[in-house]
Amino acid sequence: MAGLLKEIEQRRARRALSEKAIPEEIIAQLMTAATYAPSCFNSQPWRFLAVTSTESLGKLHTALTGGNYWAKKAPLMVVLATKVTFDAQLSDGREYALFGCGLAADNLILQATAQGLYAHPMAGFDPLVVKEAFNIPEDFIVITLIAVGYPGPLDGLSEKHVAAESADRVRKEEAEVICYDEWTFA
Repeated sequence: MAGLLKEIEQRRARRALSEKAIPEEIIAQLMTAATYAPSCFNSQPWRFLAVTSTESLGKLHTALTGGNYWAKKAPLMVVLATKVTFDAQLSDGREYALFGCGLAADNLILQATAQGLYAHPMAGFDPLVVKEAFNIPEDFIVITLIAVGYPGPLDGLSEKHVAAESADRVRKEEAEVICYDEWTFA
């Protein structure tokens, strides 16, 4: 759509990753971009673990569910975690730290897109395995893992994932998710 930032238009949840190493200065830019996200009262509730060593990546690989086999090619995986006490806890029970972390993840993803990288957040992992592998204290919530890499070949992807790599972007009709001036959703 004309007028959107090109990174928003280009960003997709790609899985065809190259194993090519990402230079340290680019990783540092990604991580800094993540920390520039807005947060309630500037609380900055996010905590990131950038994982690049073969040994540490192997620890994350053991936490992945089967459907995220493709992430094992990523030369960088980012663990995003928080404690609910790092941000506002609202009267209706909402833990605002989770929202702030989502904003930080999006900054990282859009910066990666601007750098010509794919960045794919995942829910398909066992957070208890991640916590144990990296000695993350029990009171932290491991929210997501983000696989980051340069575009790579399609070989090694399932037929379903090969098809998804070239499929058109599918979004809900805006009328299903946006209303103006009054609530119209059931």
